[in-house]
Amino acid sequence: MGGNKVVSIAIVALIHVLIGWLLISGLAIKGAQAVIERVTTVDIEEPPPPEEPDEPPPEQPEEVAPPPPVAPPPPISIAPTPPQIQTQPTIPPPAPPALTIPPPAPIAPPAPPPPPPAPSLARDASPKGLNRWSRRIQENYPSRALREEVEGTVGVAVVIGANGRVSSCSVTRSSGSSVLDQAACRGMERYARFDPALDRAGNPTTGRYSTGITYRLN
Repeated sequence: MGGNKVVSIAIVALIHVLIGWLLISGLAIKGAQAVIERVTTVDIEEPPPPEEPDEPPPEQPEEVAPPPPVAPPPPISIAPTPPQIQTQPTIPPPAPPALTIPPPAPIAPPAPPPPPPAPSLARDASPKGLNRWSRRIQENYPSRALREEVEGTVGVAVVIGANGRVSSCSVTRSSGSSVLDQAACRGMERYARFDPALDRAGNPTTGRYSTGITYRLN
């Protein structure tokens, strides 16, 4: 084929393509206009607005009866506060009874008179102020004997020095209580006073004396 024929065929083909395209484009435009007309000519009916319900008439307020009158409460009388009573938490124990020392019992009668003094003595020892010092011995009642309520009579024999005081003491008859026996000898050595014995020349010398001390509770 020659070159002119090829060009002629290509031109003819282009013309046919162009004609086909124009036909297709024209049909497409007409179809689109028909659709647009249908769409634009559709009548849209709007629904009617809902009917508003009828409002009920406003309620009238009910008349409220006034409250009945209230009587005021009676006055309240408040009694005055009673005075405070002071109470003692603990009651102290009663005081112990006072210890009463009974009056001294009469001293036991002296023992029988001693035998006559030895030839070397002109006078034997004799008590001096017997009632005074015997009362002091009995008033000095041992506390232990008081608690135990012990009584008794103690026989004692003493040695008196030249100064008229007891230099030694021994128990010749027990009371049955060692407490009373010891207290009797201590009392004689502490309180007893004597006129000393005298020898042939009239000089004070050693002498002896025997007696009994009675302890008695009231």
